[in-house]
Amino acid sequence: MFKRFVLIIILLQAGFFIATKAQAQSAASDTLKLSIKQAEDLFLKNNLQLIIQRYNIDNANAQVITARLFPNPDFNFSNGIHSNDVTDGPAYKDHSMGISQLFTTAGKRNKNIQLAKISVEQSKYQFFDLLRTLKFTLRNDFYTIYFQQQSASVYNQEITSLSKALTVFKAQYAKGNIAQKEVLRIQSQLYTLQAEYNNLQTGIDTVQSELKLLIKTPVATVIQPQADNEFEGKAIVASVPYQTMLDSAYVNRYDLKLAKSAVDYNNVNLQLQKATAVPDFSLSLNYDRLGSYGTNFLGAGIGFSLPFFNRNQGGIKQARIAIDQSKVQLQSQQDHVESDVASNYKSALRLENLYNSFDPAFKSDFNHLIQEVFKNYEKRNISLLEFLDFYDSYKTNTLQLNTLQLNRVTSLEQLNYVTGTPFFNK
Repeated sequence: MFKRFVLIIILLQAGFFIATKAQAQSAASDTLKLSIKQAEDLFLKNNLQLIIQRYNIDNANAQVITARLFPNPDFNFSNGIHSNDVTDGPAYKDHSMGISQLFTTAGKRNKNIQLAKISVEQSKYQFFDLLRTLKFTLRNDFYTIYFQQQSASVYNQEITSLSKALTVFKAQYAKGNIAQKEVLRIQSQLYTLQAEYNNLQTGIDTVQSELKLLIKTPVATVIQPQADNEFEGKAIVASVPYQTMLDSAYVNRYDLKLAKSAVDYNNVNLQLQKATAVPDFSLSLNYDRLGSYGTNFLGAGIGFSLPFFNRNQGGIKQARIAIDQSKVQLQSQQDHVESDVASNYKSALRLENLYNSFDPAFKSDFNHLIQEVFKNYEKRNISLLEFLDFYDSYKTNTLQLNTLQLNRVTSLEQLNYVTGTPFFNK
């Protein structure tokens, strides 16, 4: 019985180990294929930074509720404990109570409500500006990974071909058919490619990590972006006038709206600081059972401070300074927006013209050429140096073309970012 029990435990542990290992292998090799639209949907649903910023909007809305509330009335009650005067009976028979209510003046409550509402708008502007920034990062990462993976496939192809050639060359060298320098030349080229590929893959892994954080996917997942090149040979940047982009930036840039709202906030705050110089007052009602003026005394009163010394001079001066400062910040932000649009528009036009100057058939023709080069080398129709030179030229040109495509797409995303408008979203 004991042996059977031990056997069952061993089998369960073995099954758990196998299942865990299989699960780990599955997780390690899990690949997620995404289009840019799917990536954006995951980002909007899962991004933690956006969720945190949404809570700031909720907090700002709660401050509006607080600003709408009226001050609570004050109530006081006192009861006699001891008295030397025994003519009126025991001291505990004397008690008094009162109630008072504070009333704000000069529209302070309404002004506080206005400030709270502007704070809600500012929280929303901050949220949408964060959304604009993170979406720009997301799209840049997506296309960076896509084109770098295209470059990585070139390295994989060349490394695979050279590895096969090296195996053949080592066999031929062992038979004495070729010189050792040919084997060493291929080995050297292979090691160089492997080192370059490793550096490229490290860069891909870094961008993958950032993209995974943005869309909140497991760290073991390998993301494979699925993209197409709809901009092939199209003059899409030139089709949108510069002034249209600049006007759109003035309307849709939320950091600019935030700077404008800061001016509005400080203007209302100045009104509030001036209103603060006007004293608030409180009305009170008091009752004293055995009062100084007779029994069951009922009295009413009013109280307020006399603004002889403190008329909030400092607060008013600070509010005026804040208005001037926020106006300068707004002008600085407008200049920054205009500079962003102008520089990025020129850069995007330059990249578009450069990319469109390339022959669309160049890439396919070059791919066909390198396949024929490899066949001719296997037939010994070309020398080793010619073979390696063709391969190096193929690799360099393909990588440059991928980099140019990435730079062009990135320039379009940059224009979307600086204008706050998805002019060129695919």
